[in-house]
Amino acid sequence: MKDSSTKNRSDTEPSNPRHNTLGTWAVVAVLSAFLVAAGISGYLGWTSTDTDVPTSGYVAMALGAIFSVVVGVGLMALIFYSSRKGYDEPAVLIQEPALHRDEVQTTSQENGT
Repeated sequence: MKDSSTKNRSDTEPSNPRHNTLGTWAVVAVLSAFLVAAGISGYLGWTSTDTDVPTSGYVAMALGAIFSVVVGVGLMALIFYSSRKGYDEPAVLIQEPALHRDEVQTTSQENGT
């Protein structure tokens, strides 16, 4: 008869990170290749034309970057505020207290019914 204390330990122990090294290196290699490809395509796109960007283009790019940072900071501030104030807690139904029989009778007598 099998004892319940000799249960398979692999169900309760966390997996060993050393077993996943091949998968980790594969993910890192693929992401690094994407980063290099994006850098090369960005460089080629930037240097392939001889046109100059007017000053208004640089101003628009700077304003767009600043606006993006302001929106990101504002949204993160709202997330932290919401979390600290408890607005992220799950909704709880608050039921009205039930009336006792005598309270029902007194309220119906006051209403004239």
